[in-house]
Amino acid sequence: MAEILRVDQAGELAAVHIYRGQQAVMRNAPGRGRIARQLKEMEGHEQVHLSRFDQLLSERGVRPTLMSPVWRAAAFALGAGTALMGEKAAHACTEAVETVIEQHYAGQIAELADRDPALAAELTQFRDDELGHRDIAIEEGARDAVAYPLLSAVIQAGCRAAIKISEKL
Repeated sequence: MAEILRVDQAGELAAVHIYRGQQAVMRNAPGRGRIARQLKEMEGHEQVHLSRFDQLLSERGVRPTLMSPVWRAAAFALGAGTALMGEKAAHACTEAVETVIEQHYAGQIAELADRDPALAAELTQFRDDELGHRDIAIEEGARDAVAYPLLSAVIQAGCRAAIKISEKL
């Protein structure tokens, strides 16, 4: 259970900072007000998830990952970097991250269904939010980003590595 909570808190922390990085680029860019508002709204969802995991870590006596400072900086850089590549690349980042997170949550939901049904229900809601973010990204042209297959593959591999590291450290 500690690994599940630790990695989920780390993932939500990273998601908040990805969106913050993207917003740092988009919010003052001419003609980017709509995407900046989308990003702000999605960050708000991730912040709700992060706050809940912070609470669960505290309640259950689980320490956060030791990698939090690294994930925070790396996530902000990923968000800002993809936003600097353009709206479609920013959306490709969102799609890649949310795809991995949805799969990760699905596995946890199956594992926790009998053991901790209340937590499984919360994860189901969070997964549904992530799917909504992914769907928005796809609708906004994520798959039209320059070098989309490579960009998506690299981001997904990074997410999977961060999950494995965060479970243990």
